[in-house]
This record gives sequence, structure tokens and C-alpha cells, in this order.
Amino acid sequence: MEVQLKKGILDVCVLYAISKGESYGYKIISDLEGIIEISESTLYPILKRLEAGGFVTTRTAEYSGRLRRYYKITNLGLKKLVSGREDFLEINTIYRKIFGGRI
Repeated sequence: MEVQLKKGILDVCVLYAISKGESYGYKIISDLEGIIEISESTLYPILKRLEAGGFVTTRTAEYSGRLRRYYKITNLGLKKLVSGREDFLEINTIYRKIFGGRI
């Protein structure tokens, strides 16, 4: 899959997982299981990029004696999630026209 397209899809998938409620890395990966495969080494740069863009906020809290970073989607993140859905629908329409509904 083309890198930029996959990057956009992964961003939307991560935002989708976080839109269900405040979450942390391992839970995000678990929540996306069966939807898309994502590793920790892929997830954390995405989360950093989403935080830098203002799409998620973070807080750190102690859990079982360790610090855990929790992520929460922002209003801007919700808008990006909706936009990502619209992009997917547009791409899906294009593919259906190109391949005559046989994808």
C-alpha cells in the first residue's frame, strides 16, 4: 500500500480507537485488533504526530507502579476522524468506478 495513503488510514484508525474513550498504547493496539495490524513501533510515532497536530491530548498517571500515558481525542481530532471517513467514502467510490464494483 502506498505509504501516504496507509499513513492517513492508520491515523484515522488510531483516532477511531481513542474516540471510544481515553486510552493508552496497548489498549489502542488491542482495540484495533481485527481491524488493522499495528505494532508499538508504528503506533507511538503516530500518537506523537497526532498530539503535535492537536488531534489528541495526553496525561500521565501511575498504574501498577509505572507511569502510563493516556490519550484523549480533541474536537480537532473528531473533525479529522469525520474527514477521514469522508475521504474513505470518496476513495471507495473511485475504486468501484474503476473496477466496476469488483474490488
